[in-house]
Amino acid sequence: MKKLVAAACVAICTVMLLPLLYSVLASVKPTAEAAATPPTYVPHGLSLDSYRRLWDYQEGLLTYLGNSAGTALLTIVLTLLLTVPAAYGLARFRLPFKELVFVVLLLSLIVPYQALLTPMFLMFAKVGLTNSLVGLAVLHTTIQLPFSLYVLRNSFAAVPRELEEAAVMDGAASLQTLWRIFIPPTVPAIVTVTLFAFITSWNEFLGALVMMSSSEKFTLPVILATARTETSLGGTDWGMLQAGVTISIVPCVLVYLLLQRYYMAGLMSGAVK
Repeated sequence: MKKLVAAACVAICTVMLLPLLYSVLASVKPTAEAAATPPTYVPHGLSLDSYRRLWDYQEGLLTYLGNSAGTALLTIVLTLLLTVPAAYGLARFRLPFKELVFVVLLLSLIVPYQALLTPMFLMFAKVGLTNSLVGLAVLHTTIQLPFSLYVLRNSFAAVPRELEEAAVMDGAASLQTLWRIFIPPTVPAIVTVTLFAFITSWNEFLGALVMMSSSEKFTLPVILATARTETSLGGTDWGMLQAGVTISIVPCVLVYLLLQRYYMAGLMSGAVK
């Protein structure tokens, strides 16, 4: 049985990793080979020309990486600033109808993301947040809030009440109790929220496409979609496109590998009360 499970795990990992491996191999093909039909799966030669073209594409790769990274970091900050105190209040304070409020906040999870874009775009246009990284970060925060609130609220609720009562007896205020009593044991849940906020913002495409109108404000997914329409040797520059895909994958993989032990613990602590 163990061997069967191990074989199934290896098969699943192979299926998941093969597209990533192919993207990496395609990004180091010479330009002509990357555009060849039928495609070659193993490059006959190695070349970094695709990365050089991507580096100088339009406003430059660093501009788009900076836009994506800045938006993701701002999304993380806004998500934590909003959900940590909200989850703390819903988990530990005696508020009227707090369970109903919590359910109503979670109902936004069932609303299709695409249905929110048009009203949010019109609202952002009135306050001058379109074509702005701040506005895009607010949009990404809106997407992330319900899930983050769910994870953190359940994690705060799992902290023993005796610790809170001891802090109150020592004269700690609510914010002191949150910082000294609740934050340390819920670090895995906070890291989980941080990880999801980063990956959501880094990979998000549709909102960035709708909100941004100037190329210097594009994030990496949007500029890769733009590169999809560029021509090289009579067709799409697949080598440059795959180089961009490879670069976009690296931060997500690194962040996940660095935080995976916190991520697993935090996801489990937020899934059960």
